[in-house]
Amino acid sequence: MNAETLRKTILDGGIDGKLSGLLAVSDPAAERPRYAAAVDSYAALYGEGDLHLFSVGGRSEISGNHTDHNHGRVIAASVNLDILAVAATSSDGVIKIKSEGFPEDVVPAEASEFPDPEKFFTSGAIIAGMRRAFENAGYKTGGFTAYTTSNVLKGSGISSSAAFEVMVGNILNHLFNGGKVSAVEIAKMAQWAENVYFGKPCGLMDQTACAVGGFITIDFLDPADPVIEALDFDLTKQGYVLCVVNTGGNHADLNADYASVPGEMKAVAREMGREVLRGLTYDDVVREIPRLRETLGDRAVMRALHFIEENDRVAEQVCAIKRGDLDGFLKGVNASGNSSFKYLQNVYTSQNVSEQGLSLALCLTDHFLKGKRSAHRVHGGGFAGTIQAFIPASDSKEYKKLMDFVFGDGACHILSVRPAGAVKLV
Repeated sequence: MNAETLRKTILDGGIDGKLSGLLAVSDPAAERPRYAAAVDSYAALYGEGDLHLFSVGGRSEISGNHTDHNHGRVIAASVNLDILAVAATSSDGVIKIKSEGFPEDVVPAEASEFPDPEKFFTSGAIIAGMRRAFENAGYKTGGFTAYTTSNVLKGSGISSSAAFEVMVGNILNHLFNGGKVSAVEIAKMAQWAENVYFGKPCGLMDQTACAVGGFITIDFLDPADPVIEALDFDLTKQGYVLCVVNTGGNHADLNADYASVPGEMKAVAREMGREVLRGLTYDDVVREIPRLRETLGDRAVMRALHFIEENDRVAEQVCAIKRGDLDGFLKGVNASGNSSFKYLQNVYTSQNVSEQGLSLALCLTDHFLKGKRSAHRVHGGGFAGTIQAFIPASDSKEYKKLMDFVFGDGACHILSVRPAGAVKLV
């Protein structure tokens, strides 16, 4: 439909059912102006055309903290913050994407033939990589124009980059392939594009959670062919919300901290004749502790033990989710947070011990939720950034008020797990 018709459809509530059902938007009417404004912005940039409306949610890591890089298990979920796009095909083969707040990316068809190291770490490289991934898989591609806007904020720990990658695949899927490409295929292509064209090694968790939607679990025992399973678990019906708190903090110069986690885990594995920790038991490591302490130090040993117990914990949480055991699920989240803080030690950097936003947020959350049926933990890679808390919806406003008071307005996002991942709304 043209811009005027699409705008009217949105403002008249024509997509409210999809917003509430697929995207878990609590107040669809409040979202209408945002979606209509995206249509207006597209029309101002690119004029008329047969316009389509797309949405891809952000993601939250639920459990499995620093397990994927040693071929472990994870649980993740899509959340109801999204990147939305208005797009239409074009006849010249060129892809043009203007994202709100960023310069327009213009990617000609030939740009996707080979990765260009000079384009590494640019959004244009992601676009070129996604088109090449579709072509390599035998799917159709073509030119299109798109305008995107996102409330999956950078630095929020909800993976804005993966959402953008999946969005490019989502548009290519529906505009040129009739929507027949599966969400898992799009996620795998997004990972490939980020690795090969963007120049950044990454796992598959972020892209899969954004693309598939709902709760998912991934087993990376064979990282070339990970096992992905959707989990039927509705927190909203049980009266709970997911709060993600952005504590801020300086992310600069933390590369060594992040790299030390898989580095030390894999060093333990090598000492025990393996490439990764997956397959070793707790007792296997304990038997070698005197030697491992001598060669690698105590922290490496604790991080290895965290991996083994965390990996088992994810499997237990998956079983709890499948049987609808909320208490078992929450117990696993709390145990993951406890192990991450004490043994994995990724809650603050030893380079700057005076800055401990995550520790402070966890401390305040401990006190606020004392005696309540709830759970909380560090979110994602750690050292700076975000925590997550699963709390009764009735307590969420007071919790947000406290977190925003300490860490600044808008620090706390009250989220729902959205059932759909990458979708075409119109």
